[in-house]
Amino acid sequence: MGEPWRGVRGEAGAISRNNRFAIEVIGDPASEGGVSSASEAAGRVTVGGSSESFPMDLSFWTVGDYSRSWERALRELEASKYSTSCLISSITDPETVNFIFCWPIYRERGDVYVQNSIIFLDDLEEQFNPQEPWCYVEARSLVDEDGRRVSEWSTTTSQVRRFRESIGGQ
Repeated sequence: MGEPWRGVRGEAGAISRNNRFAIEVIGDPASEGGVSSASEAAGRVTVGGSSESFPMDLSFWTVGDYSRSWERALRELEASKYSTSCLISSITDPETVNFIFCWPIYRERGDVYVQNSIIFLDDLEEQFNPQEPWCYVEARSLVDEDGRRVSEWSTTTSQVRRFRESIGGQ
């Protein structure tokens, strides 16, 4: 059986297409006839009516490591009505690189906002802990340092919870 996050789309029952949420592995070289030492997989995040695919480096984490990290991140988001979490989309060894690709997620009561970002490790005041990436996410901002509007998707906490529960995370 494949990873529990593979192919789950969060579309069970009568979920509105405008509010759905999912993060999934859509291409794992090891499970698709590739070799187990393949260095990259593909993932997809779906928020509302939008989806975006992303490469997942497998030199530091396995597909299973990403899946476990995503489940922890979604649980962190549910911990408070106002919380920040982070879905790592691609990570290599933090000891040898300067950046981590991620999807910061911000909860404000019943609403969840998702942005695409990069965590620059040289800018951190402490060593990066990949088990708690939300500790390094900046506060939600609607504009970047140049004054341009930040691309952001939104959904609801109930859709995020429904997705997490659908993949077996009670």
